[in-house]
Amino acid sequence: MEVGFFQKHGSWFLSASIAVLVGLWMLSGQLDNGDTQERNTQRSTTSPTIKRSSVRVRTQSAEEVQRTIVVNGKTAPARVVELSAETDGRVEFIGAERGRNISRGELIVRLDERDRSARLSQAKATVKQREVEFEARERLKTESYVSEAQLQEAVAALEAARTELTRAQLDLTYMMIRAPFDGALQSRIVEVGDFVKRGDPIATFVDNRTIIVTANLSEFDVRYVNVDDLAEARLATGGTVRGRIRYVAPVAHEATRTFTVELEVDNSDGRLRPGGTAELRIPAESLLAHRVSPSLLTLDDAGNVGIKIINDQGKVEFVVADIALSSADGVWIAGLPPTVTIITVGQGFVATGSVVNAIPEEDVNTAVAIKSSEE
Repeated sequence: MEVGFFQKHGSWFLSASIAVLVGLWMLSGQLDNGDTQERNTQRSTTSPTIKRSSVRVRTQSAEEVQRTIVVNGKTAPARVVELSAETDGRVEFIGAERGRNISRGELIVRLDERDRSARLSQAKATVKQREVEFEARERLKTESYVSEAQLQEAVAALEAARTELTRAQLDLTYMMIRAPFDGALQSRIVEVGDFVKRGDPIATFVDNRTIIVTANLSEFDVRYVNVDDLAEARLATGGTVRGRIRYVAPVAHEATRTFTVELEVDNSDGRLRPGGTAELRIPAESLLAHRVSPSLLTLDDAGNVGIKIINDQGKVEFVVADIALSSADGVWIAGLPPTVTIITVGQGFVATGSVVNAIPEEDVNTAVAIKSSEE
């Protein structure tokens, strides 16, 4: 009976077995997928994080410094005058050669005397005659022998004679062309034998005992400069001179929109020669700035010079350098926060806005010191 039962219902058992096997196969696939997902999840959670670039940083506070206006200029004599003849005559004597230092009143050129002494004597005699005539008429006036008009005529004649005497004296003086102040003879146009007329140029005389450094300041810098302020200039020869501001232009040049400034420097010893180039350095306003090494300065994509720092969000930030002062100890940069973290090593390998691994310089120095002591 059992054999007959299996023969009668065998197809059902076969179909049920196949269904069970298919179900087991599908169930095993889902289990595999679950295990795979779990393994992938575990692998993803255990994978290492992206490595950040490491940079060395230094945190420092700003100090108060005085900004210096630095502009290129040139040196020149404090005064340059063109000496001209004030009377006619022939050059008779040369008293100074070109380039020579001369004190005030020293003779440069002397013209021939001609008849100047004779005209001076004549003018003196005429004055004496007119004085006698005036005195005589004045006495007669008191006795009513001379009218008031005749007396005033004598007064006019006396004054005219005195005027001619003054002219004769000046003409004799003008034949001597002398140095108007202490300085140097830059050039001389005439030589012995040349005839000159009144107004003809004789020589160029310069004041080299005082020199000026002339420069042009922008409209943003000139507001910090006033007459009598102290400043200094670095010469092309390497020396440094100090002086005071003697002139600040009240109106800018129309073409350049800059203001002319002059620094007056004492050169009584004559060691400085005007006409060279110089770098004018004028103290400006006081402000907070950070001192850094020039090697820390870098360029951004636009070509601006600046420095890279770590901002409050822990990201790299590029700040354009506003150099307030430059010295042998470094450059002083304004415009940074009072306390700032500056990237000192690796700034060329990190981009602006990236997050970096900031290593303080103190930690590096400590590690190096420990390693050295262990060795």
